[in-house]
Amino acid sequence: MCIGCHGIQGYQASFPEVYKVPKIGGQGAAYIVSALQAYKKGERRHPTMRGIAESLSDQDMADVAAYYAGHGSGDAKPVKAGQAPVNANSSVAPLLQKGACFSCHGEGFAKPIDPSYPKVAGQYADYVYAALRSYKTQNNPLIGRSNGIMGGIAKQFSNDELRQLSRYIGSLDGDIQTVVQPHFKFGQK
Repeated sequence: MCIGCHGIQGYQASFPEVYKVPKIGGQGAAYIVSALQAYKKGERRHPTMRGIAESLSDQDMADVAAYYAGHGSGDAKPVKAGQAPVNANSSVAPLLQKGACFSCHGEGFAKPIDPSYPKVAGQYADYVYAALRSYKTQNNPLIGRSNGIMGGIAKQFSNDELRQLSRYIGSLDGDIQTVVQPHFKFGQK
């Protein structure tokens, strides 16, 4: 079922809100498993993803994660830990420092310090914005994410600041990508 959304470059989700479906090719396997488990437990509220995750066994999650983890582009450019890449403009740099984003997402936002944290460099900006904003959302059965650390970080920013951070993160070189699937041909042998 994953390829129905994650296998189409630039595909947009239309429910519960509109944004591009995240790139998961090259994402760390441990992160993919932790995200699927969070959907299954209801810590991440997205009806479609929760329904899919509830149908997966632990082995299914590990298999899906291994498949997508092996499909990165390998294009991430290293940045010294704790420093914003040189293309961070003056309005974004203070936001990066305020959120201490590098302390978890690592060099260039592409080398997380823990395998269960996501690579975010080069992710679709509108998805990053929706994800960050969802950490601020409470008491909504359709959207929101429960994570004490990210919730505390996201809540200190206005939505406009989250949008600025998202555009910046999306502009970075990263090794996550959409794993485009070949077209299916029916009736041919």
